[in-house]
Amino acid sequence: MNELKPKRGVAIIGIGITKFGEHWNLGLKELAVQAGTKAVEDAGISGEDIQLVVGGNMSSGLFTGQEHEAGLLADYLGLNPIPAIRTEGACSSGGLAMRVGCLAVASGMYNFVAVGGVEKMTDVYGPQATTALSGAMDYETEAYFGATFPGIYALIARRHMHEYGTTRKQLSLIAVKNHRNALHNPYAQYRKKITIGDVEKSMMVADPLRLLDCSPITDGAATVILAPADLARKYTDTPIYVRASAQASDTLSLFSRRSITTLDATVYAAKEAYRQARLSPKDIDFAEVHDCFTIAEICAYEDLGFTEKGKGGKLIEEGETEMGGKIPVNASGGLKAKGHPVGATGIAQIVEIVKQLKGEAEKRQVKNAELGLAHNVGGSGATATVHILSRDR
Repeated sequence: MNELKPKRGVAIIGIGITKFGEHWNLGLKELAVQAGTKAVEDAGISGEDIQLVVGGNMSSGLFTGQEHEAGLLADYLGLNPIPAIRTEGACSSGGLAMRVGCLAVASGMYNFVAVGGVEKMTDVYGPQATTALSGAMDYETEAYFGATFPGIYALIARRHMHEYGTTRKQLSLIAVKNHRNALHNPYAQYRKKITIGDVEKSMMVADPLRLLDCSPITDGAATVILAPADLARKYTDTPIYVRASAQASDTLSLFSRRSITTLDATVYAAKEAYRQARLSPKDIDFAEVHDCFTIAEICAYEDLGFTEKGKGGKLIEEGETEMGGKIPVNASGGLKAKGHPVGATGIAQIVEIVKQLKGEAEKRQVKNAELGLAHNVGGSGATATVHILSRDR
């Protein structure tokens, strides 16, 4: 990739998040306003200081009937007439918003940027939600013929099992770990401990994936406030610095890929992020990865360089990604248990990284957390973003 030369560093000075779950009494704009207000207050600034809004949202038109979210958010956040942008990259819409916000600050054009993500998914019936989400795959070659995302990731899982000996137990261990972590996250949708037996007895969705292998349908929003690194300490004693912001692409259709068990967009985005930060996978202390299905987390271990190809299952089985392990993954509970309001997920990952780096994650706190990585995927891997954050510049 071409070398990037930003004019200045970027820091996070404020964060805000709603509880994830089924919000029957809150709409799209109420969720966004709740998270945005928290972030501005946390940053110690006023709405008048914000110069740009970037909002990640996948499919509010199909979920709620509302399009033109950028204008909607600027309006209801009381930020008119500043510019507002919506980013859409399926489930990586939030990660894309973060990247656009980072570029805006790094370019020198803006000093204070509010970057958010929001999705209201529970206002429609299950089949309608499936239809909305199917737009994230190649519609003509996959969704048109009946493919769903559980089906797509089931193909990935079966192939991974065939090529590398990944086991049903290893998939279950991902779900068990992330539910255990979510017990200590007050914003998580499912704060419920589960066992391997619970996972393996849950309803079959797409063989070999069962109900407890799958992330849920979720409402929620999250926001971060970005500022130039040189100005950050004027507003907070504990700014968190963006060491890398990377994005890459791959084919939408699974059959077009060189390997369906490797998400090349993740591989390339990770390589670029490590290059920008002048780090290697071994330097990362903890990560929030895109576990839309249990197999996705195992693939992420490999694609992000935390282990060799084919050994992701062993990494979880040996406890290396548990709290207290070599590299704790999804201390928040991940998409699996924290919830997956698709447009908000990428920003929620950033919020969790910030909390961990500030030492504010309470009972789920990762020890000696200095470098954190956030990994956000769109669809089955056509888009991926990787961000690396740190306590030090």
